[in-house]
Amino acid sequence: MKTEYDFSNARKNPYLPKLKKQVTINLDCETVDYFKKLSESIGIPYQTLINLYLTDCAKSQKKPSVLWS
Repeated sequence: MKTEYDFSNARKNPYLPKLKKQVTINLDCETVDYFKKLSESIGIPYQTLINLYLTDCAKSQKKPSVLWS
């Protein structure tokens, strides 16, 4: 192992703009089950599927219609 390394020609991390942040969120069991079943048929992890859906909502600026009783 070298005592010193030369990083002068190193490239910047191309994935830096796509870093993810870990959060804790409470979801309904039915919602999680829906995404789990959907992810099995598509073949990607359900957390990735939820992230893709939320990303799509954010990009298209979808706003939920919520009626509180």
